Amino acid sequence: MRSLPQPTPRAERHDTRRPSRRGRGRALALGVALATALTGGIATAAGATSSPATTATQPDLGPNVVVFDPSMPVSQIQATVDAINAEQIDAEMGTGRHALLFKPGIYGTDTEPLQIKVGYYTEVAGLGASPTDVVINGKIEVYNRCLDHGGTTNCLALVNFWRTLSNLTLNINGAGQDGCRASADFWAVSQAVSMRRLNITGGNLSLMDYCTDGPQFASGGYIADTKSGFIINGSQQQWLTRNSDIGGWSNGVWNAVFSGVVGAPTDAAFPNPPYTTLDATPVSREKPFLFIDGRGRYNVYVPTAQQNSRGVTWAKGMTPGHAVPITDFFVVKPSDSVQAINNQLARGRNLLLTPGVYDVAKSIAVKRANTVVLGLGHATLTAVAGAVPLTVADVPGVILAGRTIDAGDVSSPVLLRIGTKNDHHGRDGNSGSDKKSDALNPTTLSDVYFRVGGPHVGRADVSLEVNSDNVLIDHLWAWRADHGVPGSVGWDVNTGRNGVVVNGDNVTATGLFVEHYQQYNVLWNGENGRTVFFQNELPYDPPNQAAWQHDGVLGWAAYKVADDVTTHELWGGGAYIFTNVDPTIHAARGFEVPVTPGVRLHHVMTVNLSAGTIDHVVNDTGAPVDNTNTGHPSFVTSFP
Repeated sequence: MRSLPQPTPRAERHDTRRPSRRGRGRALALGVALATALTGGIATAAGATSSPATTATQPDLGPNVVVFDPSMPVSQIQATVDAINAEQIDAEMGTGRHALLFKPGIYGTDTEPLQIKVGYYTEVAGLGASPTDVVINGKIEVYNRCLDHGGTTNCLALVNFWRTLSNLTLNINGAGQDGCRASADFWAVSQAVSMRRLNITGGNLSLMDYCTDGPQFASGGYIADTKSGFIINGSQQQWLTRNSDIGGWSNGVWNAVFSGVVGAPTDAAFPNPPYTTLDATPVSREKPFLFIDGRGRYNVYVPTAQQNSRGVTWAKGMTPGHAVPITDFFVVKPSDSVQAINNQLARGRNLLLTPGVYDVAKSIAVKRANTVVLGLGHATLTAVAGAVPLTVADVPGVILAGRTIDAGDVSSPVLLRIGTKNDHHGRDGNSGSDKKSDALNPTTLSDVYFRVGGPHVGRADVSLEVNSDNVLIDHLWAWRADHGVPGSVGWDVNTGRNGVVVNGDNVTATGLFVEHYQQYNVLWNGENGRTVFFQNELPYDPPNQAAWQHDGVLGWAAYKVADDVTTHELWGGGAYIFTNVDPTIHAARGFEVPVTPGVRLHHVMTVNLSAGTIDHVVNDTGAPVDNTNTGHPSFVTSFP
């Protein structure tokens, strides 16, 4: 194995090219032909004709879902996944969306492994009730993306976003690969990428690609409900592993957090290494998943919420929860109107969003408790004419999972609103007693991502507004784009005030990635909030200090807890600065909180990525980071 290089700042992430379309037609045509042959037209690659029938055993999942069967020749499956990867490998700002689903069984052999490369906006998932029901003998990988000189240099993982891998066993087999590639399964990714409900055997999992020539940077990701062997963190600057069982962990860079993980390293020596370890996760709920039962019927399994949990949910049998038949879902296509969607919701149905891009000019309104809205293949809702694409009433148990919500070119007040707002920070003096919430059945967001700019001009005041009490946010990336299609990014172009505003009480976040917003990236007004892992980059592009300050304070904190909040807790937080438009800019602090015994921060840090200065970590505590200590964090172990 090659030695692992020391990481350098994430500010190298700068690709602004339009996605390459070279060779797309040929690759897509191959994928369509093979997928049609493999699935009989039920669920095919983009462009094929799908069956109009939607039944429990043969749902119409749209043209961008491929369902594989273990009886299919490995060579045919390999050709199909290779064709989709060829389409998606450089399509960072493209519109393609894909789900590759595997029926229960074994795929690949010792001598003919199935080796899948996962590109942008691609979901790979098993359709078993247990992760052990689908076995892939081979690899499922993401490599560095090489951004310069025709794709040969500047190779890194800093823009490897929007991918999903879940609900299967990966028996690592590198047969046919060279010695370096065969040494591990490579999952070199950054934000908006999740690994969930996996059983990884047979070798090491590497979260960096040390086989592609450098710089090999990687910056963030998420693992949950997963059992694996040894994990090589490598150059990953921050990472959250939640409710899992691991065989070891190699190192940390700036901010590695473990919550409810069997085999997690101790954090006793923080910040060297920079580990934050919670024995149990305060509140957790695993993401719903599609599966096929013993009679060949499709269902969505909905796990129950857990309190103070540890380890994987499936170790002793079926994950606690319940199955909902696919016939209780409205299977949504991008061509369906919002009116049709809301009519189905009013009839008591859940939503299954098939892969695609949805233009939303009127709110999709979820009003019924326990409604499930599950997206496949990174289904994307785009605001039209300043709409709020998705709203949820003050009801318990709603689950929103697996989607991206994009701002449009007319500014939206908010992209996702949970609950109704009271006058006083979401609190009316009765601890939210007027709201219909349930601490044991929280409304839950899993793998929900936001974009303001990037693929097109986007504007939104707030990306996520949480007004309800007892909400769980489990892996969220809110991104005011720092790069994208030319003309889509700029201080006065893709405007976004706040990424996440929490007004409700008893809200918990596990995996909160929020970046580049123009004021507070996170503003927490509710009582008894908890965050396990926070990652942030402050905005790159303030034109000068005068444009980025308020009330005599330089800049805006990444994470702000309102002055009148009395109880709040955060474990493992990082805020970074790279003000490349004006490197002289200062932010007074990374974190800003009231000084009171009930507000506590554990293991927080700031870092300079080569431009700009953060004067303090929390309030007026913590050493500054600037160009004299680029890449070297300033840590505060506990506050106050």
